[in-house]
Amino acid sequence: MARYRDLGLTIGLLPPGPQNAITDVEGVRVGVTTLIEGDGPLRLGEGPIRTGVTAIVPHEGIREEPIYAGTHTLNGNGEMTGLEWVRESGQLTTPIAITNTHSVGVVHDALIAYEVRAHERSPSFWSLPVVAETYDGALNDINGFHVRPDHLFAAMDAASDGPVPEGNVGGGTGMICHDFKGGTGTASRRVESGGGSWTVGVLVQANHGGRDRLMIDGAHVGEAIPTDEVPSAWDQEEAIAHETGSIIVIVATDAPVLPHQLRRLAQRSSLGVGRVGGAGGNSSGDIMLAFSTANAGRIPNYKAPTSTGPTSVDTLPDDANTALYWATIEATEEAILNALVSAETMVGRDGITAHALPHDRLVEVMTTFGRGPG
Repeated sequence: MARYRDLGLTIGLLPPGPQNAITDVEGVRVGVTTLIEGDGPLRLGEGPIRTGVTAIVPHEGIREEPIYAGTHTLNGNGEMTGLEWVRESGQLTTPIAITNTHSVGVVHDALIAYEVRAHERSPSFWSLPVVAETYDGALNDINGFHVRPDHLFAAMDAASDGPVPEGNVGGGTGMICHDFKGGTGTASRRVESGGGSWTVGVLVQANHGGRDRLMIDGAHVGEAIPTDEVPSAWDQEEAIAHETGSIIVIVATDAPVLPHQLRRLAQRSSLGVGRVGGAGGNSSGDIMLAFSTANAGRIPNYKAPTSTGPTSVDTLPDDANTALYWATIEATEEAILNALVSAETMVGRDGITAHALPHDRLVEVMTTFGRGPG
């Protein structure tokens, strides 16, 4: 699996973390289940199958120790469950899962069931999990409902704090980005601010954007590699117009920031989407969630209240957040690029083909624009 920097290319001014991944934020773990099966004409309920599920565990004790969170919607033709309570409480209380549009329900139920297994002796336990989606119906038998509860369980059980699989994996398996094969991508940034050193990590499920708008580090890559050179899968799927896809952005940080500050971080991730050429098209679902692990264990658990007294938490002043904004923008930008570079050409249902962004042509174009290796 190649990543953007493996091509000798760089992006942004801030340094990445050791893994250049959301898992550079201590305690964050990611797992995936990838479903690829069958070829040929679409047979509803049988395949071809090109889908999966991605699970993000914000920290080990998330079931008992909520953390602060904030959210932003760039364009709302999409779904991320549980956001009303995130907005109301300013807290994230569950792991996060990302899948395809028509599998939100089964993954939502499965995430509750996974948590119930840890609370079998608590009949009053309840959960409002966060489950997000993007549409993979151009390549996948999306109406065949192939994602099952055990696929979410497997992703959760496999969740690791190591390198994150990218490209045609997990919920990103069947996704298309800027008319190339897209999918799952991640990146991170380190930043000094407010008297401390912090990490911001981002994971995206990239299924958005048009070819002509693809911009990388100021280079007009989409114009230089048009669809008459590398065809778009959407050209074979006439029922759906370009720019109707979506992107899910999950931002994690260890900086001590409050819900209103995390909402502002989530907003800034949309600028990273824009820097690569995404605009939140009319039929696009572009939803962002940001969370901080900094105050884990210090926020009262409303599911099992143990204290009614005052609680002290750490927080950075708002003036210190601008550096975090830039870290979020850059990490989002590179996460999208990693999704594009890591993805491989995929043939889906009815022979519809999502072509990978050709690495040699990308390096050639970046070099032409003075952004090449070296």
